[in-house]
Amino acid sequence: MPSTENGEETLGTIDRAATISEVAALAGVSPGTASKALNGRGALRPETRQRVQEAAEQLGFIANAAARSLQAGRTYTVGMITTDSIGRFSIPLLIGAEDALGAGQVSVFLCDARDDPIREQYYLRTLLGRQVDGIIVTGRRTQARPPIGQALPVPVVYAFISSTDPSDCSVVPDEADGARRAIEHLLAIGRRRIAHVTGPEHHHSATVRASAALSSLSSAGLEPAAPVLFGEWSEAWGRQAAGILLSTGAEVDAVFCGSDQIARGLAEALQESGRRVPADIALVGFDNWDVMVDGCRPALTSIDMDLEGIGRTAAEMLLDAINGDPAHGRRALPGRLVPRASTAVHPA
Repeated sequence: MPSTENGEETLGTIDRAATISEVAALAGVSPGTASKALNGRGALRPETRQRVQEAAEQLGFIANAAARSLQAGRTYTVGMITTDSIGRFSIPLLIGAEDALGAGQVSVFLCDARDDPIREQYYLRTLLGRQVDGIIVTGRRTQARPPIGQALPVPVVYAFISSTDPSDCSVVPDEADGARRAIEHLLAIGRRRIAHVTGPEHHHSATVRASAALSSLSSAGLEPAAPVLFGEWSEAWGRQAAGILLSTGAEVDAVFCGSDQIARGLAEALQESGRRVPADIALVGFDNWDVMVDGCRPALTSIDMDLEGIGRTAAEMLLDAINGDPAHGRRALPGRLVPRASTAVHPA
């Protein structure tokens, strides 16, 4: 190692340790993915994990220094601001985000704004005062919202909700894709007289899911078995909607519900009226909320939006932004259909 005439080492000549950003660049992955690969976390392909490990060895990166994924001088903390007071959506998002951030030894501060703009701005100022490295903004609705602030000194990623500013980074569920999966599943089990019961007509999620469901039926050459029923996100509305469907005399052999709560109420009312689920009427819900799908009788087939996956992706994109590689625009992630007894096909 170079030294001065008196044998002292010069600071400028000490070898700099490789950063995880450099490992990620060499391996062709994001810093978040590199962190997970080196810390044995996350569901990664074996070849991806091996590629990252080989890049780390080539650069002489020390795996237990994953915190170097952030730039020098950072606080290794991230803020999450939510309007989802009950935690129905924010808690799974937080779990996913912590999975990704924990790989880089980054802590998360969760702040509940309770749909109060004044409280939200207070938390924003508090987090900035704590010099967090970045902020994730989330809530209980997928509808786009105004940016939380302008020209902020740290990167911001919106998760589950999106920003109305197209230059912001937003990670949202693909609700239209989920609705299509629900209809395609019902068609695959032989149902053709399909109705749709959902939440308030003014609600973004209700209109997106209804539009996609009708489009999928139309693509199959079918009309809905009854006009779309808009109401509330509640079991009570599901019970009421069942009564409406039955009173019209419409021939219905399946119902796609805009939420699991609606589906559970509908299932209860249908069976009280003597209709068998799924023999007479098959049911699919939306959200895959364990309290509802497991409490429904029979157990409810539902669309899972993969909230933890959205949280992980948002956190990984925030890490990328912190490391100088920000993404822009809205990214929609597909969900999955989880089949259960409410659409089970039994041999004749």
